[in-house]
Amino acid sequence: MFLIRFILDLDFFIVASIVLIIAAFVHGSIGFGFALIPTPIIAIFTDIQTAILLTLIPTLVVNLVSFLSEGNILDGFKKHMPLALLTMLGSAIGTQLLIMSNSELFKLLLAFIILIYLFVNKVNMSISIFKTYPKSSFVIYSLFTGVVGGLTNVMGPLLMIYGIELKYSKAELIQAMNISFLFGKIIQIVVFLINGSFTSEHLSFSFMAIFIISFSLYLGIKLKKRMDTKVYLKVIRAVLFIISLILIAQVII
Repeated sequence: MFLIRFILDLDFFIVASIVLIIAAFVHGSIGFGFALIPTPIIAIFTDIQTAILLTLIPTLVVNLVSFLSEGNILDGFKKHMPLALLTMLGSAIGTQLLIMSNSELFKLLLAFIILIYLFVNKVNMSISIFKTYPKSSFVIYSLFTGVVGGLTNVMGPLLMIYGIELKYSKAELIQAMNISFLFGKIIQIVVFLINGSFTSEHLSFSFMAIFIISFSLYLGIKLKKRMDTKVYLKVIRAVLFIISLILIAQVII
């Protein structure tokens, strides 16, 4: 019945499939962005919570593949585990808040945080608090990132800001983001299951989406491995700017 319903609703099925394919390629090529792209578009047809539910499982798979594609799995796992656990805790809080309230204002807040950061970065200023108070800023910022991720399904920009400020290499940045995404999505699934938010339709669409995105994700990862680190950092700054505009436009619309 689920397949018949969505195949008959060709507008939704075609748009969702195209958006997921593009999102998988973008994520594969720059290491983040899968949840960000389809969430606002699918939300046009449904609502923000349903959009997150429909993309949760494919997002989890994409994050796992991206993390593994960088190699040095055990070292990456050990190095970024504290970040992943703190963002997971924050995601649990944010997801519970999402179930109980509207998250549009948080999206606007996130957009302005990104724009402020890009301006500060453009004039060659750095966020000194990360270096002045490394431990306390790490804990607070990681929890805040997780909460925003749970509320908006957008965690990558905040993680990128942190990674850039700490001078992470391309591989370190991608692994830090994706293991945090991975743990965040796992706890989101748990919270949604506890609250009875998942339906058979959500699960069916999510597992079907995994097959839809597989090839484009593979192509994106191949492109990423050929990209120079300096070019990569320029690309993600440009993507951050585009993300902020998308978030602002979505809130206004």
